[in-house]
Amino acid sequence: MHHRLALTLVSSTALLIAGSQSMAQLAPAPTLSPPASRTARLQQAVANPGRTPTNVARDQYRHPVQTLDFFEVDPGDTVVELWPGGGWYTEILAPYLASGGGRLYAAAPDWGRSGIDKLKTANPQLYGPIAVVDFPVFQAGSARFPDGVADVVLTFRNVHNWRMGYHRDDKQDYSAEAFRQIYAMLKPGGILGIADHRLSETASAERERTSGYIKTSTVRRLAEAAGFRLAASSEINANPKDTTDWPEGVWTLPPALRLGDKDRDRYLAIGESDRMTLKFVKPDGKRTP
Repeated sequence: MHHRLALTLVSSTALLIAGSQSMAQLAPAPTLSPPASRTARLQQAVANPGRTPTNVARDQYRHPVQTLDFFEVDPGDTVVELWPGGGWYTEILAPYLASGGGRLYAAAPDWGRSGIDKLKTANPQLYGPIAVVDFPVFQAGSARFPDGVADVVLTFRNVHNWRMGYHRDDKQDYSAEAFRQIYAMLKPGGILGIADHRLSETASAERERTSGYIKTSTVRRLAEAAGFRLAASSEINANPKDTTDWPEGVWTLPPALRLGDKDRDRYLAIGESDRMTLKFVKPDGKRTP
Protein backbone atom coordinates (compact mmCIF):
# COMPACT_ATOMS: atom_id res chain seq x y z
CA MET A 1 0.00 0.00 0.00
CA HIS A 2 1.33 3.40 -0.90
CA HIS A 3 2.28 5.42 2.19
CA ARG A 4 0.03 8.35 1.20
CA LEU A 5 -2.99 6.00 1.07
CA ALA A 6 -1.95 4.35 4.31
CA LEU A 7 -1.80 7.68 6.15
CA THR A 8 -5.25 8.58 4.81
CA LEU A 9 -6.71 5.32 6.14
CA VAL A 10 -5.05 5.82 9.53
CA SER A 11 -6.48 9.32 9.79
CA SER A 12 -9.97 8.15 8.80
CA THR A 13 -9.91 5.37 11.38
CA ALA A 14 -8.85 7.82 14.11
CA LEU A 15 -11.81 10.06 13.30
CA LEU A 16 -14.27 7.17 13.58
CA ILE A 17 -12.92 6.19 16.98
CA ALA A 18 -13.07 9.77 18.21
CA GLY A 19 -16.69 10.03 17.14
CA SER A 20 -17.66 7.05 19.32
CA GLN A 21 -16.19 8.50 22.52
CA SER A 22 -16.93 11.58 24.54
CA MET A 23 -14.36 14.36 24.47
CA ALA A 24 -13.78 13.87 28.21
CA GLN A 25 -12.83 10.22 27.69
CA LEU A 26 -10.62 10.75 24.64
CA ALA A 27 -6.95 10.42 25.47
CA PRO A 28 -4.39 12.53 23.58
CA ALA A 29 -3.60 10.88 20.26
CA PRO A 30 -0.01 9.80 19.72
CA THR A 31 1.98 11.86 17.26
CA LEU A 32 2.94 9.87 14.19
CA SER A 33 6.09 10.65 12.24
CA PRO A 34 5.24 10.35 8.55
CA PRO A 35 7.89 9.24 6.10
CA ALA A 36 10.10 12.05 4.85
CA SER A 37 8.48 13.86 1.96
CA ARG A 38 9.74 13.46 -1.58
CA THR A 39 10.96 17.05 -1.52
CA ALA A 40 12.88 16.57 1.73
CA ARG A 41 14.59 13.45 0.44
CA LEU A 42 15.51 15.17 -2.80
CA GLN A 43 16.95 18.10 -0.83
CA GLN A 44 19.06 15.64 1.12
CA ALA A 45 20.40 14.06 -2.08
CA VAL A 46 21.20 17.46 -3.60
CA ALA A 47 22.95 18.53 -0.39
CA ASN A 48 25.23 15.47 -0.46
CA PRO A 49 28.75 16.83 0.25
CA GLY A 50 30.21 14.27 -2.12
CA ARG A 51 28.74 15.98 -5.21
CA THR A 52 31.19 17.44 -7.70
CA PRO A 53 31.69 21.16 -6.91
CA THR A 54 31.34 22.21 -10.55
CA ASN A 55 28.01 20.39 -10.66
CA VAL A 56 26.78 22.11 -7.52
CA ALA A 57 27.57 25.49 -9.08
CA ARG A 58 25.01 24.74 -11.80
CA ASP A 59 22.12 24.07 -9.42
CA GLN A 60 21.05 27.71 -9.83
CA TYR A 61 20.27 26.99 -13.49
CA ARG A 62 18.98 23.42 -13.27
CA HIS A 63 16.85 23.49 -10.09
CA PRO A 64 17.22 19.75 -9.45
CA VAL A 65 14.95 19.49 -6.40
CA GLN A 66 12.04 21.29 -8.04
CA THR A 67 12.58 19.52 -11.36
CA LEU A 68 12.68 15.97 -9.98
CA ASP A 69 9.76 16.75 -7.67
CA PHE A 70 7.77 18.02 -10.64
CA PHE A 71 8.55 14.78 -12.49
CA GLU A 72 7.26 12.84 -9.43
CA VAL A 73 10.40 10.76 -9.02
CA ASP A 74 9.84 8.74 -5.86
CA PRO A 75 12.74 7.04 -4.02
CA GLY A 76 11.33 3.56 -4.61
CA ASP A 77 10.91 4.01 -8.36
CA THR A 78 12.63 2.24 -11.22
CA VAL A 79 14.09 5.14 -13.19
CA VAL A 80 15.78 5.23 -16.59
CA GLU A 81 18.00 8.25 -17.25
CA LEU A 82 18.63 8.66 -20.97
CA TRP A 83 22.00 9.91 -22.14
CA PRO A 84 23.27 10.99 -18.72
CA GLY A 85 26.52 12.37 -20.15
CA GLY A 86 28.96 13.20 -17.38
CA GLY A 87 26.43 12.18 -14.74
CA TRP A 88 25.22 15.57 -13.49
CA TYR A 89 21.74 14.29 -12.61
CA THR A 90 22.98 10.76 -11.98
CA GLU A 91 25.02 12.07 -9.06
CA ILE A 92 21.72 13.10 -7.45
CA LEU A 93 19.45 10.31 -8.65
CA ALA A 94 21.68 7.39 -7.69
CA PRO A 95 21.90 8.04 -3.92
CA TYR A 96 18.29 9.24 -3.81
CA LEU A 97 17.00 5.99 -5.32
CA ALA A 98 19.46 3.82 -3.41
CA SER A 99 18.16 5.27 -0.14
CA GLY A 100 14.58 4.28 -0.93
CA GLY A 101 14.95 0.90 -2.55
CA GLY A 102 14.59 2.24 -6.09
CA ARG A 103 16.71 1.32 -9.08
CA LEU A 104 18.56 3.51 -11.57
CA TYR A 105 19.36 2.57 -15.16
CA ALA A 106 21.64 4.69 -17.32
CA ALA A 107 20.69 4.33 -20.98
CA ALA A 108 23.24 5.48 -23.54
CA PRO A 109 25.40 4.33 -26.45
CA ASP A 110 28.87 3.01 -25.65
CA TRP A 111 30.47 6.39 -26.30
CA GLY A 112 28.20 8.13 -23.77
CA ARG A 113 29.02 6.13 -20.64
CA SER A 114 32.30 7.54 -19.29
CA GLY A 115 30.66 9.64 -16.58
CA ILE A 116 28.53 6.74 -15.41
CA ASP A 117 31.49 4.40 -15.27
CA LYS A 118 33.23 6.84 -12.90
CA LEU A 119 30.21 7.03 -10.61
CA LYS A 120 29.83 3.26 -10.51
CA THR A 121 33.29 2.91 -9.02
CA ALA A 122 33.44 6.13 -6.97
CA ASN A 123 31.26 5.15 -4.01
CA PRO A 124 29.16 1.99 -4.51
CA GLN A 125 27.68 2.24 -1.02
CA LEU A 126 26.36 5.76 -1.67
CA TYR A 127 25.29 5.40 -5.29
CA GLY A 128 24.01 1.83 -5.18
CA PRO A 129 23.91 -0.34 -8.29
CA ILE A 130 23.63 1.63 -11.53
CA ALA A 131 22.71 -0.65 -14.40
CA VAL A 132 23.74 0.40 -17.91
CA VAL A 133 21.71 -0.36 -21.04
CA ASP A 134 21.80 0.73 -24.67
CA PHE A 135 19.73 3.60 -26.03
CA PRO A 136 18.60 4.07 -28.68
CA VAL A 137 18.62 0.49 -29.89
CA PHE A 138 19.04 -0.07 -33.62
CA GLN A 139 20.65 -3.51 -33.68
CA ALA A 140 19.49 -6.92 -32.55
CA GLY A 141 21.32 -8.25 -29.54
CA SER A 142 21.77 -4.87 -27.85
CA ALA A 143 21.42 -4.63 -24.08
CA ARG A 144 18.09 -2.84 -24.20
CA PHE A 145 15.89 -1.94 -21.27
CA PRO A 146 12.91 -4.34 -20.94
CA ASP A 147 9.47 -3.17 -21.98
CA GLY A 148 6.88 -2.07 -19.42
CA VAL A 149 9.19 -1.90 -16.39
CA ALA A 150 10.12 1.75 -15.77
CA ASP A 151 8.14 4.03 -13.45
CA VAL A 152 9.89 7.12 -14.76
CA VAL A 153 12.09 7.91 -17.77
CA LEU A 154 14.08 11.14 -17.67
CA THR A 155 16.07 12.99 -20.30
CA PHE A 156 17.78 16.33 -19.88
CA ARG A 157 18.74 18.39 -22.95
CA ASN A 158 18.81 15.49 -25.39
CA VAL A 159 15.77 15.61 -27.67
CA HIS A 160 17.47 18.24 -29.82
CA ASN A 161 20.42 15.86 -30.23
CA TRP A 162 18.20 13.07 -31.54
CA ARG A 163 16.48 15.56 -33.83
CA MET A 164 19.87 16.68 -35.20
CA GLY A 165 21.01 13.08 -35.77
CA TYR A 166 23.79 13.51 -33.27
CA HIS A 167 26.59 10.96 -33.54
CA ARG A 168 25.21 9.40 -36.70
CA ASP A 169 27.36 9.56 -39.81
CA ASP A 170 24.33 10.34 -41.96
CA LYS A 171 22.96 12.93 -39.45
CA GLN A 172 19.47 11.50 -39.91
CA ASP A 173 16.78 12.49 -37.41
CA TYR A 174 15.98 9.50 -35.19
CA SER A 175 13.85 11.32 -32.59
CA ALA A 176 10.61 9.56 -33.53
CA GLU A 177 12.19 6.13 -33.01
CA ALA A 178 13.70 7.30 -29.70
CA PHE A 179 10.25 8.26 -28.41
CA ARG A 180 8.78 4.93 -29.51
CA GLN A 181 11.45 3.11 -27.54
CA ILE A 182 10.86 5.32 -24.49
CA TYR A 183 7.14 4.60 -24.62
CA ALA A 184 7.85 0.86 -24.62
CA MET A 185 10.09 1.15 -21.53
CA LEU A 186 7.40 2.61 -19.29
CA LYS A 187 4.68 0.93 -17.31
CA PRO A 188 1.12 2.06 -18.10
CA GLY A 189 0.76 5.31 -16.17
CA GLY A 190 4.52 5.86 -16.11
CA ILE A 191 6.03 9.31 -16.46
CA LEU A 192 8.39 10.75 -19.06
CA GLY A 193 10.18 13.90 -17.87
CA ILE A 194 11.88 16.13 -20.42
CA ALA A 195 13.93 19.31 -20.05
CA ASP A 196 15.43 20.84 -23.17
CA HIS A 197 16.65 24.09 -24.69
CA ARG A 198 13.52 25.96 -25.80
CA LEU A 199 13.30 27.59 -29.23
CA SER A 200 10.75 30.23 -30.17
CA GLU A 201 7.77 28.80 -32.02
CA THR A 202 8.32 31.37 -34.78
CA ALA A 203 11.92 30.30 -35.45
CA SER A 204 12.84 28.66 -38.74
CA ALA A 205 13.26 24.94 -39.30
CA GLU A 206 16.92 25.59 -40.09
CA ARG A 207 17.53 27.12 -36.66
CA GLU A 208 15.88 24.16 -35.01
CA ARG A 209 18.09 21.82 -37.01
CA THR A 210 21.37 23.56 -36.19
CA SER A 211 21.10 25.72 -33.04
CA GLY A 212 20.75 23.10 -30.30
CA TYR A 213 17.37 24.59 -29.39
CA ILE A 214 14.07 22.85 -30.13
CA LYS A 215 10.46 24.01 -30.19
CA THR A 216 8.08 22.87 -27.48
CA SER A 217 5.58 22.01 -30.21
CA THR A 218 8.13 19.67 -31.79
CA VAL A 219 8.72 17.80 -28.54
CA ARG A 220 4.97 17.52 -27.97
CA ARG A 221 4.41 16.26 -31.49
CA LEU A 222 7.07 13.57 -31.11
CA ALA A 223 5.82 12.46 -27.69
CA GLU A 224 2.15 12.43 -28.64
CA ALA A 225 2.85 10.56 -31.88
CA ALA A 226 4.45 7.83 -29.76
CA GLY A 227 1.32 7.63 -27.58
CA PHE A 228 2.13 9.95 -24.66
CA ARG A 229 -0.22 12.51 -23.16
CA LEU A 230 1.09 15.84 -21.89
CA ALA A 231 0.31 15.91 -18.17
CA ALA A 232 1.85 19.26 -17.18
CA SER A 233 4.47 21.84 -18.07
CA SER A 234 6.53 24.05 -15.79
CA GLU A 235 8.62 27.21 -15.98
CA ILE A 236 11.04 25.90 -13.33
CA ASN A 237 13.94 26.08 -15.79
CA ALA A 238 12.92 29.16 -17.76
CA ASN A 239 15.47 31.92 -18.44
CA PRO A 240 13.94 35.05 -20.00
CA LYS A 241 17.43 36.48 -20.59
CA ASP A 242 18.06 33.85 -23.26
CA THR A 243 16.95 35.16 -26.66
CA THR A 244 18.12 31.91 -28.35
CA ASP A 245 19.64 33.75 -31.35
CA TRP A 246 23.33 33.38 -30.52
CA PRO A 247 26.13 33.07 -33.11
CA GLU A 248 27.09 29.54 -31.99
CA GLY A 249 23.61 28.45 -31.00
CA VAL A 250 22.99 27.27 -27.45
CA TRP A 251 26.69 26.47 -27.09
CA THR A 252 27.41 30.20 -27.01
CA LEU A 253 26.06 30.27 -23.44
CA PRO A 254 27.58 28.58 -20.40
CA PRO A 255 28.68 25.99 -19.70
CA ALA A 256 30.08 25.55 -23.24
CA LEU A 257 31.01 29.21 -23.88
CA ARG A 258 32.12 28.27 -27.38
CA LEU A 259 33.27 31.81 -28.20
CA GLY A 260 35.89 31.64 -25.49
CA ASP A 261 36.77 35.06 -24.08
CA LYS A 262 34.73 36.97 -26.65
CA ASP A 263 31.82 38.61 -24.80
CA ARG A 264 32.37 36.06 -22.05
CA ASP A 265 31.06 38.28 -19.24
CA ARG A 266 27.92 39.01 -21.24
CA TYR A 267 27.13 35.34 -21.71
CA LEU A 268 27.94 34.47 -18.11
CA ALA A 269 25.49 37.18 -17.01
CA ILE A 270 22.78 35.59 -19.16
CA GLY A 271 23.42 32.16 -17.66
CA GLU A 272 22.39 28.80 -19.03
CA SER A 273 19.69 28.39 -21.65
CA ASP A 274 15.95 28.93 -21.42
CA ARG A 275 14.45 25.44 -21.00
CA MET A 276 11.09 23.81 -21.33
CA THR A 277 10.15 21.34 -18.60
CA LEU A 278 7.49 18.89 -19.74
CA LYS A 279 5.85 15.95 -17.98
CA PHE A 280 4.21 13.30 -20.14
CA VAL A 281 2.33 10.20 -19.05
CA LYS A 282 1.83 6.84 -20.72
CA PRO A 283 -1.98 6.50 -20.64
CA ASP A 284 -4.25 3.84 -19.18
CA GLY A 285 -2.48 3.38 -15.88
CA LYS A 286 -3.19 4.13 -12.26
CA ARG A 287 -0.29 6.54 -11.84
CA THR A 288 -1.60 9.77 -13.32
CA PRO A 289 -0.43 13.22 -12.19
